[in-house]
Amino acid sequence: MVSHIVGYPRMGPKRELKFALESFWDGKSSAEDLQKVSADLRKSIWKQMSDAGIKFIPSNTFSYYDQVLDTTAMLGAVPPRYGWNGGEIGFDVFFSMARGNASVPAMEMTKWFDTNYHFIVPELGPEVSFTYASHKAVNEYKEAKSLGVDTVPVLVGPVSYLLLSKPAKGVEKSFSLLSLLDKILPVYKEVISELKAAGASWIQLDEPTLVMDLDSHKLKAFTEAYSALESTLSGLNVLVETYFADIPAEAFKTLTSLKGVTAFGLDFVRGTKTLDLVKSEFPKDKYLFAGVVDGRNIWANDLASSLSTLESLEGIVGKDKLVVSTSCSLLHTAVDLVNETKLDDEIKSWLAFAAQKVVEVNALGKALAGQKDEQFFSANAAAQASRKSSPRVNNEAVQKAAAGLKGSEHRRATNVSARLDAQQKKLNLPILPTTTIGSFPQTIELRRVRREYKAKKITEEEYIKAIKEEIKKVVELQEELDIDVLVHGEPERNDMVEYFGEQLSGFAFTVNGWVQSYGSRCVKPPIIYGDVSRPKPMTVYWSSAAQSMTSRPMKGMLTGPVTILNWSFVRNDQPRFETCYQIALAIKDEVEDLEKAGINVIQIDEAALREGLPLRKSEQAFYLEWAVHSFRITNIGVQDTTQIHTHMCYSNFNDIIHSIIDMDADVITIENSRSDEKLLSVFREGVKYGAGIGPGVYDIHSPRIPSTEEIADRINKMLAVLEKNILWVNPDCGLKTRKYPEVKPALQAMVAAAKTLRTQLGSAK
Repeated sequence: MVSHIVGYPRMGPKRELKFALESFWDGKSSAEDLQKVSADLRKSIWKQMSDAGIKFIPSNTFSYYDQVLDTTAMLGAVPPRYGWNGGEIGFDVFFSMARGNASVPAMEMTKWFDTNYHFIVPELGPEVSFTYASHKAVNEYKEAKSLGVDTVPVLVGPVSYLLLSKPAKGVEKSFSLLSLLDKILPVYKEVISELKAAGASWIQLDEPTLVMDLDSHKLKAFTEAYSALESTLSGLNVLVETYFADIPAEAFKTLTSLKGVTAFGLDFVRGTKTLDLVKSEFPKDKYLFAGVVDGRNIWANDLASSLSTLESLEGIVGKDKLVVSTSCSLLHTAVDLVNETKLDDEIKSWLAFAAQKVVEVNALGKALAGQKDEQFFSANAAAQASRKSSPRVNNEAVQKAAAGLKGSEHRRATNVSARLDAQQKKLNLPILPTTTIGSFPQTIELRRVRREYKAKKITEEEYIKAIKEEIKKVVELQEELDIDVLVHGEPERNDMVEYFGEQLSGFAFTVNGWVQSYGSRCVKPPIIYGDVSRPKPMTVYWSSAAQSMTSRPMKGMLTGPVTILNWSFVRNDQPRFETCYQIALAIKDEVEDLEKAGINVIQIDEAALREGLPLRKSEQAFYLEWAVHSFRITNIGVQDTTQIHTHMCYSNFNDIIHSIIDMDADVITIENSRSDEKLLSVFREGVKYGAGIGPGVYDIHSPRIPSTEEIADRINKMLAVLEKNILWVNPDCGLKTRKYPEVKPALQAMVAAAKTLRTQLGSAK
């Protein structure tokens, strides 16, 4: 019986790493304190997998930020602005690249494929000198070995690393990143040689870009890279791991022909056509690591179905060459169901978090080896049957309403130009209007109030009073700063998706179901287990209260249906688009209630719309069609004078700009500054955008405070490609993760820059 885990969550069951990181960043604890917490977590993870009977246990999947940034550190590919002068890269340089510092901005952050996890994008060019500068992979292997656990060290593969990078500022955009392959391979050889010397018998190289639509030039790079590494890899068993989608036929041929490679990891959960590929051709004497346990969702595995798949594979590759695995790293799921004390028993029986998935992998491996745990399989079958037949899953009225959406595109009757004219007459905004994205800093006191209310330590009256006081403070600050369109700061919300899910039917919630998004940022995705509807208004009370405190426009703040879908653990018993349409109808009800309550500007965030884009081009058009349609459903019923905003962040939007236009929002605010204003290039290339648009003018994920001049320079770059009458001025994203001493001067600079440019444009407020 042989079993394998691709990777494991790092934050800890109670987010121990999150709190250790934030304490270190705030100067409240030492590097040694942070290292001790992380060492304890690694030890616990390795022991858990070892005790569960897993043979191939990963190491070097633990990270203080993300595995791509770890690889950048390993290669010594530090951009010059961080002042690194060689030697082993320490926390100061590492975290400056991730978060920026007082004098220089952070590197760009973007989504890891189609997940809500993020990575720091490497900045490369012909002048970069690569050198072995972080021994983390070897150190963690030795650490595990000293604890009696022989692990499989995991590295981001060299070709995927380059394909996930971007040309550094000042480097031609046409620069071939793959031309750097010969420069990075010597460092990989050093690392692999050290791992061999330390006693490693297996190594895992993650090459997830193989599931993308790659041209022959890119596929050839894999062949060249592994041929160059072949002599170094000799004496090791080498696993090349892929995940998140089917692997295309040409890429499959490339993968299975790589020199020096012993095993191939394939995703049989999202890769629905992978089984057919393996059946058609799989090399003899190679191992297949079959990812049959879903690393991206929290539903208990259908063990009988997975065992059937494994038995089919066993007939192709042979009993001794088949390894049971997860479909991808368990990083994308919650840590341990044992910590969930408030989920009811029925729903709990339908679920498996990372710790339970480790047990499932082991159980499948044992069953394949003829040691099937009949009791475990029987309980699993009963849970699968319970979920299919439970009356709480299906709501006939909701299904009927969603079915009634067919046959209409749900477009507003008036074009956006006419709507903007009607809205301007009502709102009377200056040119370059200023706004923020929604949230304001979540102070310790505010978190305490919410926590005590949930624990019933304060009354509802006390809670409402405290939240209203916080809203008043935020409103007064924005008025003091002279911001044009205000937000209420979202003090009643811990998380933008969780808040709505708690008020919608068909959702369940966890106490400790945290998942890492980036760095120390964790989210607690709701679980969509059934049909979705809105029993009552969700935000109208707070938005109305906020609007009553000011004469300026107050935005109603909602999360859009696609983002709620993509940031939840979604039911897997019906197509995702059907669930999305149900959520869209629920948000539509809320939009119309906000309008009736006198809210004239309503923001429906679709931060995760790009994130859900399928990795394969052949599947993208269908996704964009239903995702954009879902957004339009939410606001089809409002008057022309009601201004609909949306917001998007931390993805590459250039390739879906026409779908963004098709959303038909009146105003879109979109992340721009952290990605070196990459968004603006589509407008330079001639894309015409007639709606309001606010490309972000500063990065909110860094503590760095921008100057007025810097922001004015950014706005001028925008004015070079966008009309002044459609341009908005706003930060990249919400301000929840920042502190007030950072937020106030940054917003002061933003407003000052907007006013300066208004004067220069001859239209002072």
